[in-house]
Amino acid sequence: MRRARLTFLAAAVLITGAAPQAAAERLITSLSQHRVMVTSSFTGSEVVLFGGIERENGQLPPHGSYDIAVTVAGPRQDIVVFRKERVLGIWVNYDSRVFDNVPSYLSVLTNRPLDAMAGAETLRRLQIGLDNIPLPQRSDHGAADPTGDEPFRAAFLKLKEDHQLYRQESNGVTFLTPALFRASLPLPAEVPIGTYEVDVTLFADGAPIARTPSALEIYKAGFEQIVTTSAQTHGLIYGIITAMMAILTGWFASVVFRRD
Repeated sequence: MRRARLTFLAAAVLITGAAPQAAAERLITSLSQHRVMVTSSFTGSEVVLFGGIERENGQLPPHGSYDIAVTVAGPRQDIVVFRKERVLGIWVNYDSRVFDNVPSYLSVLTNRPLDAMAGAETLRRLQIGLDNIPLPQRSDHGAADPTGDEPFRAAFLKLKEDHQLYRQESNGVTFLTPALFRASLPLPAEVPIGTYEVDVTLFADGAPIARTPSALEIYKAGFEQIVTTSAQTHGLIYGIITAMMAILTGWFASVVFRRD
């Protein structure tokens, strides 16, 4: 009996010693700037994200064993998309859809194509990629539909991509070393004001193994911010001053260009 017990313990030790210890990964990210100021001369900007992968055992990961997906989502808002049709020779807004609480800005950056990084179900569950972002829509009098009409969804994505507010780049993330990477986050001139969510997901062998969030703020400054704040907080006074300025401008123009 004692010999059988010793034999079992020896086998357990051998199995434990042969099993490799799992190395837990941790993501560390940082932005080149966390606040971007928008003025009247703003023509766009670029924020650089730097990141690193840490392993508990201290070993460096093998080259090419990881994939990174960076998703940047701007403030959410309701956006209306119209479909025009020709009626009696005139183009009119024939139908419309309201996209409820969708990101005003969306950028998806990866180190290689998404379908090569993970399966479709995994990407859909994590909502990574323009095709996997929920865009609920409704008609003017209907309830929100999580799937919606595909023509309106395609038109919405095209309009956003034309204004450089939605984008997906399969080479937007660059690995500097097996454990260090960088990504450039482009901000067009029409970028909305507000707080942006920056989400970085680490994949290994098609499975997500780490995820870290951060934030980026885009704000107005200068005279534009004063005007915006006044219009929002003192609407009546702002309207009266605007009307008076329009009247004075018209009167001044009539005096300057008056013919004797």
